[in-house]
Amino acid sequence: MKRKLLSAALAVFLQAACLHAQTGKLVIAAGTPEDVALQAITSEPDAQKRLAMYQDFVQKFSSNPTAVVYGNWQIAQYYQGAGDPHKALEYGDKALVGAPDNLEILVLEASLAQQVKDNAKVMDYSVRGGNAFNRMGQQSKPEGGTEEQSAEEKAASQNAHDFLEGAGFNAIVDETNAKTRMEYIERFTPAFPNSRYEEPIASYAMVALSQLRDMPRLVAYAEKALAANPNSLPALLLLANAYADDAKPGSTAKAVTYAQKAIAVAKADAPDADRSRKASAGVAHSTLGYAYMKQDKTAAAIQELKTATVLLRGQDEQSFALAAYRLGFAYAKLRRINEARDILMEGVKIQGPVQPLSQDLLSKVNAARASGK
Repeated sequence: MKRKLLSAALAVFLQAACLHAQTGKLVIAAGTPEDVALQAITSEPDAQKRLAMYQDFVQKFSSNPTAVVYGNWQIAQYYQGAGDPHKALEYGDKALVGAPDNLEILVLEASLAQQVKDNAKVMDYSVRGGNAFNRMGQQSKPEGGTEEQSAEEKAASQNAHDFLEGAGFNAIVDETNAKTRMEYIERFTPAFPNSRYEEPIASYAMVALSQLRDMPRLVAYAEKALAANPNSLPALLLLANAYADDAKPGSTAKAVTYAQKAIAVAKADAPDADRSRKASAGVAHSTLGYAYMKQDKTAAAIQELKTATVLLRGQDEQSFALAAYRLGFAYAKLRRINEARDILMEGVKIQGPVQPLSQDLLSKVNAARASGK
């Protein structure tokens, strides 16, 4: 499911970005002492000397917030070029104090946070940038400004928005803690409404909520996803699995309904069915078989679980191991010992969370087979 953005996205943004077209724009008036000082700095060919001059510039014009922001921003870029992302982040944060909505600085900081693998900071800069972009055109226009100019400014900032949206999505993908991932998603969603990553983010949210065993939120999120796309396989599969594990009255029947719908949507027997669709169908058949077991429909469960093992064998090891365990249990329940042993012998070879369960059940099946009972 992981979908990574290419780092080239940053390069595209940097090529297209213009300072005057960004939210939180910085303006140093021509002819001012600050402007004169900046001209002297930019004409200095030695990078180390320019760094010292920018540091002096920030101190000398400390009463001018725009000058301080611009100076710290340039120092941050120096340290970025010098290969010191931590120092660059430090000065970029100083620049953001005076220009919290400047998209160029937020892009710089997000890219630096990615470099040091700080997902919390990546998400912070991305969300701040998304919110700043959303506010564009909503604030009162400067004297002489027009609706057309506001639209042009927002269009010019689109590359920055897209980079930050991608950076935030990557932070969600990289996060392995379910609670933290869900917190990221809840911050990302309002900052990037109608995101191009809406569908995969919904899938990550449902997986996180399933791991957190937060049934009410999972159901609400999945039903929202199904309202937008009634054929969303991730939503159907997660709801089927969640209801199959839920002990409340009526949950098993709901699991059956969602699993059957997932099987119908996946169309594993269609000529164009790819590996993903076949695996999804296999998981749905496995969940349906499990639900039938809970309803004491063991014969029907066996048929579903046999289909699941056929679809999952060689496609998804862990899902196959679970289906094999469930099938072995169903066979054993009907005293079909040899069939139980055969499928458990296959599933027990797969390392993972199901292996101990399969080993224990196989031992009991072998004991029953040896005793002839």
